[in-house]
Amino acid sequence: MNKRDTLRDLFSIQERVNRLFEDAMGGAAAPEDAGGGTWSPAVDIYEAGSEFVVEAELPEVAQSDIEIKVQTNTLTIEGERRSRRATMEGYHRIERAYGRFSRSFLLPGSVDQETITATFRDGVLRIVLPKKVEVSPRQIEIVERS
Repeated sequence: MNKRDTLRDLFSIQERVNRLFEDAMGGAAAPEDAGGGTWSPAVDIYEAGSEFVVEAELPEVAQSDIEIKVQTNTLTIEGERRSRRATMEGYHRIERAYGRFSRSFLLPGSVDQETITATFRDGVLRIVLPKKVEVSPRQIEIVERS
């Protein structure tokens, strides 16, 4: 198993644990009750050469309602999808969830936290996590002392 497979497995395990906690804390509402409360945006995490990329689907979320934090090797995406409806009048079924959300992901030690960037376009938040530049070992020549 190589380093890439190990990181992929770790991200997969963390994602499953996150989903379990979100479901246990009320993140998975029944369709009829999904109009309020919490929801959890879908997230893809992949490795592309010298960086990791996190992409989160945030339809109908304003950029001003998104907050990204990195603290103690944890990336957290928080925000809110606000409901456009003023009242429940006229609705026959509400399946889309609204309200606050929060997703957290443990970062590998190889991420350069000082150079993380984020863009938001067409309802997709894209966070680029560059890897630290690995310093190659330097061969030291032994010089004979006279």
